[in-house]
Amino acid sequence: MKTGIQWYFLPLNTQLPWRCVLVVSVIEQLAQWHNSTVKAAMERLDFIPKITLFLKQRCFRVILVCLSLCIISFSIDREMNADVVCHALRLCKQDPGQPLCHLYSPPKVSWFPTFLKTTDCGRYFKMELSSLKAFITLRGYHWRGRDCNDKNTTVYPVLLPTLSLLQQGVDPKDGIPYEEKFCKDSKGVVLLGDSAGAHFHIPPEWMTVTQMSAKSFANLPMAFSDELDWPQFSEITGFLNSTIGGWTDSLYLRLRKRNRCNHRDLQNISQNAPYLSFSLARNQLLDNPAIVIYATIGNDVCNGERDTLAHMTTPKEMLSNVVQALRYLDSHLPNGSHVILTGLVDGRFLWDNLHDRYHPLGQLNKDITYSQLYSFLDCLQVSPCSGWLTPNETLRNLTSERALQLSNVLKEIARSEKFANFDIFYMDFPLRQTAEEWRKMGGEPWQLIEPVDGFHPSQIAAALGTAITWQKALREWPQVLGKENPFNDQIEAIFKDQGGY
Repeated sequence: MKTGIQWYFLPLNTQLPWRCVLVVSVIEQLAQWHNSTVKAAMERLDFIPKITLFLKQRCFRVILVCLSLCIISFSIDREMNADVVCHALRLCKQDPGQPLCHLYSPPKVSWFPTFLKTTDCGRYFKMELSSLKAFITLRGYHWRGRDCNDKNTTVYPVLLPTLSLLQQGVDPKDGIPYEEKFCKDSKGVVLLGDSAGAHFHIPPEWMTVTQMSAKSFANLPMAFSDELDWPQFSEITGFLNSTIGGWTDSLYLRLRKRNRCNHRDLQNISQNAPYLSFSLARNQLLDNPAIVIYATIGNDVCNGERDTLAHMTTPKEMLSNVVQALRYLDSHLPNGSHVILTGLVDGRFLWDNLHDRYHPLGQLNKDITYSQLYSFLDCLQVSPCSGWLTPNETLRNLTSERALQLSNVLKEIARSEKFANFDIFYMDFPLRQTAEEWRKMGGEPWQLIEPVDGFHPSQIAAALGTAITWQKALREWPQVLGKENPFNDQIEAIFKDQGGY
């Protein structure tokens, strides 16, 4: 199973070119929007939270010094775009035999090659580069119920000895444990997914200078600690009201409403499902059954390689990896669990609906389309999906053909494989139905795609997808969702919101 690219967290030397272009673009646009100098534009970024102080002190100081030398000293006009600056900083380079990667149209000025050769800004940057570190990954309660302990693997959501009063308490009127009295048919929900399931999102206001403010960056520390994933708003395990647009509707919230005993029983294990299935926290003897959603909707066909088709998962590999993961689940899930395999998405939807639209970075000057962004990332070999984010229609079709083949493998597994502790189902990724529902609500297809990366499902798409999945389960597999708990009102009357989240 191939590991999908979450391009914001690639190795540092791979990130530098596009990060440089991003930062310089924002600074240049800030200066333009406020009719100020580059230095003044940098100072406007003081509202970025203090937790990112190292970023401002290191990265921004480097950029500021180099911009001072390379931009101010050379009296650069609007013709000198971010590509030129980053080449001058030696962060962008052209390898022999490789194309020159650029996001903007190359400036039509004769001094461009000479400028790149004579400026010496790269030397200063290299001295600073060694001190940069990656952000720490903190997968806390946004990813699982809050009854957990990162220092003790035996303590996690829904483990009976650690549960809240509802599960541990006893009704003083009759001495019957609340767990026995109210919670005989509760189930948890687990997602084994990729970055779409983790709900990868970069707020567009972070790079749209007309929208930048202290408020727009208020959630930056939290976002970086979660690797720019927002599982707390996601389609399967979301539980908080969305602060990134749209609304939150999730399988977990609907299960909790159906049965209040399902409170906090959620796990979002998203990055590369076959391997992360081994991270499942479930005690086969003590815990309640779980509904496991297996949804790697793009990982197996998406990569940034030049020969992208050769690096896609084959049907044979798909069969082997998924069956291996399911066997592991069978040895760890409590009896009575359910597994739903979700097919791959048809990613041609991305190019069809975005390629000629302006990216947030291109909104101010109407100079960067998604087509340009895709080509730039592909040139740098950091594209999240070279097979779909390309002007090559034949390649897009071949990528969708492979995705369909892999979906058919999942469908056949659901039809033919049997397991002792769970039943197994298959559903297509509901992209067509989602787009149709959004159209009925007056929306447009492009709004279902994350605006910054132009690749992942948006918050709106996630919420609409939940409703479609829920209705399919109610109609075709009602046993998966379980019956509505007749004691819900009593649970709410006694325990209120059960401690919230």
